Amino acid sequence: MAQRTHLGDADCSIAQALDVVGDWWTLLIVRDTARGLYRFDELQRELGMSRKVLAERLKLLVEAGVLTREPYRERPVRHEYRLTPRGRGLLPVLVALQDWGDTWVLGEGEMTATAEESSKEAVRVHALRGTRLPELLLPDRFGELRDPVADTPFTVLYCFPGAYARAESYPPGWAGIPGAKGCTLESCSFRDQLAEFTAAGATVHGVSTQRPDEQREFAEQEQLRFPLLSDAGLDLVTALRLPTFRAAGVSRIKRLTLVVDRDRTVREVLYPIGDIEASVTAALTAVRAGGSANQPPQPGGSPG
Repeated sequence: MAQRTHLGDADCSIAQALDVVGDWWTLLIVRDTARGLYRFDELQRELGMSRKVLAERLKLLVEAGVLTREPYRERPVRHEYRLTPRGRGLLPVLVALQDWGDTWVLGEGEMTATAEESSKEAVRVHALRGTRLPELLLPDRFGELRDPVADTPFTVLYCFPGAYARAESYPPGWAGIPGAKGCTLESCSFRDQLAEFTAAGATVHGVSTQRPDEQREFAEQEQLRFPLLSDAGLDLVTALRLPTFRAAGVSRIKRLTLVVDRDRTVREVLYPIGDIEASVTAALTAVRAGGSANQPPQPGGSPG
């Protein structure tokens, strides 16, 4: 294994953390295991690193308690690498790095809850079409764990920055953040067209990084009849590398909508969203068209 230079500042938690994850390959391995790539060959193919270097980094992460090595085949023996609770504790670090990169490297250094159509961030999000959402569970507004993908032909996951029952609960300056306003309108638009989504074979789930109790208060006030799911642990964000911004010390998902089929494949992506009501209509059109807003509606679909 490659020799490592250990940082001598024993009292600095930053230095000690970097002693475990300071190598850039290491954080990329954590990123990809969070995305559902658990096997050696999958990781090697995605990262393009040598098998020797990958084996060394995986060994280091297992020894550090970031990954666990679990057999998935007996003959011959093959292993998967899964994030431990200690490893999942690194997810906010990944999200903070991505947010910094979107804002300061790919962007203009301004806090925003949206993006330009031609931005590299938007290109990354649209590249989710055809990718598969790994299995994960998110708490609903009652704290019960749910799969964000329902057992219906399609699931519409609309991700929003934050919606609150009381005006004073919004972070300071919320109205001045481009793209942040409109979460109540969006949720109520899905509520009002829920019967049409259901008739078209789709389940609607709202997702934000708010706490379940905050979501419950909002859902009860607006009489929402579909689940709101909390990604406060950033599991969905890191699994799909969804764009975020920070407000009031919390990472928040930028407004976007995904149409996912029963096999967990992302069929359509709506991002950035400028016209909220039009985006709800576009999501319904995508469901009726078999998962893509770019396809014509199928014969016999629900009327518009």
